[in-house]
Amino acid sequence: MIKTLLLVIAVGVSVCISGITQDRHNEKDEVKRRLLSAKDIVEKLDGKDAMASTVELIMEPGQSSKPHRHPGPVFGYILEGEYEWAIDDLPVKTLKVGETFYEPTGCLHRVSKNPSARNKARVLAVVLHPRDAKQIAIPEPRKE
Repeated sequence: MIKTLLLVIAVGVSVCISGITQDRHNEKDEVKRRLLSAKDIVEKLDGKDAMASTVELIMEPGQSSKPHRHPGPVFGYILEGEYEWAIDDLPVKTLKVGETFYEPTGCLHRVSKNPSARNKARVLAVVLHPRDAKQIAIPEPRKE
């Protein structure tokens, strides 16, 4: 049921939006993030007007992203390869094609990695967030 819901949300949001795409690849080793759509939704998030942003993450073999948080819940679906994922103090899980994950608002997304030495990984993420959010992935400050 969650898989179907994610696909319906992703397709619906993608069709409703008029082609907003953004490729982001600032550094040589940075995970590629492609904004597929951003759509205002009628539901409120913590009493605030909200949006749903659909993002494709493309990770090369062995690549990972730094710990971060999101200003709203995240629903993810593995499109290709394998994806190591962990939030807060929960154990690391290796997710495979067709599997899903959920991240509550504000949790620490501490592990985001492609464990493969040969194959890329692709993840579809739908992030619900306040419309006034400055960014949908907030880097976790380094602890000294």
